[in-house]
Amino acid sequence: MTMEPIPLLRLLQLASPALPVGAYSYSEGLEALVEAGKLGDAGDLEEWLTQELRSGAVRVEAAIMVRAYRACDAADWAALCQWNQWLSAARETEELRRQSLQMGRSLLRLLQDLQLVTADELVFLQADGCHFAIAFALAASHWQVDLPPATMGYLHSWATNLVNAGIKLIPLGQTAGQRLLLNLQPVIETAIAEILTLPDEALSSCSWGLSLASMAHETQYSRLFRS
Repeated sequence: MTMEPIPLLRLLQLASPALPVGAYSYSEGLEALVEAGKLGDAGDLEEWLTQELRSGAVRVEAAIMVRAYRACDAADWAALCQWNQWLSAARETEELRRQSLQMGRSLLRLLQDLQLVTADELVFLQADGCHFAIAFALAASHWQVDLPPATMGYLHSWATNLVNAGIKLIPLGQTAGQRLLLNLQPVIETAIAEILTLPDEALSSCSWGLSLASMAHETQYSRLFRS
């Protein structure tokens, strides 16, 4: 994954927690799991995130991001729209759907303000809402970030956000959070290799745990993270 300085800097900007898309306000069910006593320490959180990377919904999201990136490179806006609609259909809870669309809308607006998207792209993506994975692919393609590092950035950004949520919720110390991210690096590396070669017929996940946690969080009485 050797990269030139400018694409690398753009990837770091795209994957940064400072990206103004509101990712910090979501816990993707972690808050409900902590409330229920299912996640009580760093080991529990690491196991949960590891399983999500190996067989959960984020693996499929990243695979759709890969397909959206290739569609952007080929200027195939119909395919881009199709994968965007596929993500809408794949969302199992209202909360997860709203999160994906809100973050995608915010990133798309930022790309608009930075004059990185064309009128053709906006026509296809604004009609039904734009998912975050699609907008991320659009940005990575325009910024000439190669696909393998773009996939790495997408997964690392997801992991960082949820580790930060775990630090607040469980709670964990900052050192424990950084150790957890280090432990996840080999898992992310393996996931990238699988995602880049995943065929369309293998776009499936075992995400019922995430779905149940998300549904519980939608009606949780007291919460820190957005519902």
